Amino acid sequence: MCFFFAVPEILYAAENSSGSDGGHDSLALVFFFVAVMLLFAGVGALAKKIGQPPVLGELVMGIVLGILAFVPGLGIIDTLKHHNFIIALAELGVIILLFRTGLETNVKEMLQVGPRAFFVACLGVVLPFIGGYFVSSLIFPESMIIGTLSFATFLFVGATLTATSVGITARVFSDLGFSKSKESKIVLGAAVIDDVLGLIFLAVVSGIVSSLAVGEALSTSEILGLAGRLTVVSFGFIAGLIILGQFIAPKIGKFFAGISTGVGMKVILALFFCLTGAYGSSLIGLASMVGAFAAGLFLDPVHFSSFGSPDISKKVKSWRGYVSDPSVGKDMEETAHRQEHTHVEDLIDTIALFLVPVFFVYTGMQVDISVFANINILWIALVITAVAFIGKIASGLVAGSGVNKKIVGFGMVPRGEVGLIFVNEGKKLGVVNEEVFAVAIIVVIVSTLLTPIFLNYLIKKKS
Repeated sequence: MCFFFAVPEILYAAENSSGSDGGHDSLALVFFFVAVMLLFAGVGALAKKIGQPPVLGELVMGIVLGILAFVPGLGIIDTLKHHNFIIALAELGVIILLFRTGLETNVKEMLQVGPRAFFVACLGVVLPFIGGYFVSSLIFPESMIIGTLSFATFLFVGATLTATSVGITARVFSDLGFSKSKESKIVLGAAVIDDVLGLIFLAVVSGIVSSLAVGEALSTSEILGLAGRLTVVSFGFIAGLIILGQFIAPKIGKFFAGISTGVGMKVILALFFCLTGAYGSSLIGLASMVGAFAAGLFLDPVHFSSFGSPDISKKVKSWRGYVSDPSVGKDMEETAHRQEHTHVEDLIDTIALFLVPVFFVYTGMQVDISVFANINILWIALVITAVAFIGKIASGLVAGSGVNKKIVGFGMVPRGEVGLIFVNEGKKLGVVNEEVFAVAIIVVIVSTLLTPIFLNYLIKKKS
């Protein structure tokens, strides 16, 4: 705790001495700033104390760290947040986050969730996109539009609203003992499909924006044609990588298991597939996170079957012989199997614990707090938030009979980390300015805060 309060003094000293000692000390300062970002992310975990996801706390603490740059003597924070190493670390955090999402997504289960989840996902992507595009084009003032790229700005607002972060909903369902319900299965299944569709939307919009940014004059028919081609490329890339990975991954895994069956080799192979997928998608003009997600989709535990079992799994199996109760023995076997099944995910989680908070704190630091003093920005953010809510709630209408459509719809509302990824991509492409970025942050915060409240009410009312 003393260290936390000493941070401003250390940064103040760094500000007064920066540039005097050469590159080595400068790099050491950047490393220290990463430690500061992680410290602030740790404080952000207080969000869990009030029933909110840690990502919200990390985002808020990033905003706080960004505000400290305005304190006399701490201006170096503003310099450090633009350092290439910090930016690269945040980008790596996104790649690892999407890879981890792909790992925990079972393609077979995704194909088996049925038409209900598919229709909910499709409507939950299309309606917010159309609503976000047209509403932003109607209410955004000139200050929120970047030159001739107004079309691209509206596209990105719409694309950002397509995102769904179902982790918040899943936590509410779990806490209320609602996880086994039909509504829960539809929402969780739709969220998986939503992730895939959302990333494809992002790839298509990013491709269109890139074409507009280089000054290409595109007619409506040319834009639609480009969108169609990019959609085919995106679907083809993800499907191709999954199919190719199913054949190649087991062979590569078996070869390297011949060298070492240890945990270290598992991590090396997992990161190899993740970063290779990210690079492959960037080569064909897609966001690197798309390839990382696809790499996670094709990696199954069977691809690491030649490696040794986790230590905890071995211990549980060895203890099995000392248990006389058949039900307890069965639980132990299932626990050992689950540990083996999720071992790669657990290993990647360890890396994600370092990199992912850096991304969210970095995102919070990008918020220009002064825009919140603009009443116009606040009411525009509320309108866009309403569009974000309505688009997802309406998706519950196609959930079918025998379920509470409101629970399904509200379950799709949270944007969370996925929305932040989208808006960061827009800022990186230069079509999202500080004001639009702030609007997106408000949408994420409000949808994250309010969804648990609505779901809690609806579920308790049903029961």
